[in-house]
Amino acid sequence: MTGENFSATGQLLGTVVAVQANFYRVQLDQENGEIREMREQDPPLPNPPHFLLLCTRRTRLKKIGQQVMVGDRVVVEEPDWAGERGAIADVLPRQSELDRPAIANVNQILLVFAVADPPLEPYQLSRFLIKAESTGLDVLLCLNKSDLISPQEQQQVSDRFLGWGYEPIFISVKDGINTDQAAKYLSNKITVIAGPSGVGKSSLINTLIDAKLRVGEVSGKLARGRHTTRHIELFELPSGGMLADTPGFNQPDMDCIPEELIHYFPEARKRLAVASCRFSDCLHRDEPECAVRGDWERYEHYLEFLDDAIARQTQLHQQADPESTMKLKSKGKGQSQYEPKLESKKYRRISRKTQLQDLQQLYRDEE
Repeated sequence: MTGENFSATGQLLGTVVAVQANFYRVQLDQENGEIREMREQDPPLPNPPHFLLLCTRRTRLKKIGQQVMVGDRVVVEEPDWAGERGAIADVLPRQSELDRPAIANVNQILLVFAVADPPLEPYQLSRFLIKAESTGLDVLLCLNKSDLISPQEQQQVSDRFLGWGYEPIFISVKDGINTDQAAKYLSNKITVIAGPSGVGKSSLINTLIDAKLRVGEVSGKLARGRHTTRHIELFELPSGGMLADTPGFNQPDMDCIPEELIHYFPEARKRLAVASCRFSDCLHRDEPECAVRGDWERYEHYLEFLDDAIARQTQLHQQADPESTMKLKSKGKGQSQYEPKLESKKYRRISRKTQLQDLQQLYRDEE
């Protein structure tokens, strides 16, 4: 969100680019009046201030429960240019908000996968795409390490994902292929970059912003990358806009409502745009006169994700029901099953304090 209205009043505006403990690193807008005057001072300042301040949050914001997130547009007061410190006095309204990762004002998601090393797994990619679609943001699919496959293989991959509803961007960070094309999609926007480990996310960010992020090699044992990102941080892009790196994860949670899941598949949305199911609550499995069920590649993925979404919803309902006697327990390798709950406190040892209190109450009752 821009801050023209606030700039007119002389307030100092910026964007939170990192959060750690109770401190917030804020990148100040270069068009702020006070900053512009310092930059244009004649003669120039011998030690010009850095326009990246480490800020605290005003007590008033804590009292009203105002959280400050990476990506927030904020008003900064009492800047200490020499000490590079300041205080966040207000948070501007958010255009968008994600909870995982916790970041505000994002415009789009750049999903990065590799076409080889580690090998491209369609099921894993589909799961990431569904998670990205569930945010309601624009989704860009970027395929790295394209130098490892032939042009014919690249065309086959492109045709496949066009059928899914995505036009992938093929790049090679190592050989510098099409990285400038990827950069054009990020200009003047806040973009979250996501994807599994080992696909070259950190290397791509290094190329786009010339940052010195830690880059991990692909684990030979697991054929997956080691996690090299530990916290969320926004990086400024030379062409304008910001890029957010997020901690890597291999299997995004399927935390959507079962009835909404089908709308996160572009190829299914295309079918529903020209036809409708007989039942308004159709889950598109075995219901009669379903407009979605049919011969499309990711339909099997949809059925598996639907089972996950239903299992999660059932688990949430049981957690909310104190009388439930069953619980869902993970068995590893993506498998889970229901098991009886243990009776509460049945196997807990009674504390000595409780025993003494019960004994004293017994004496009082006898008296």
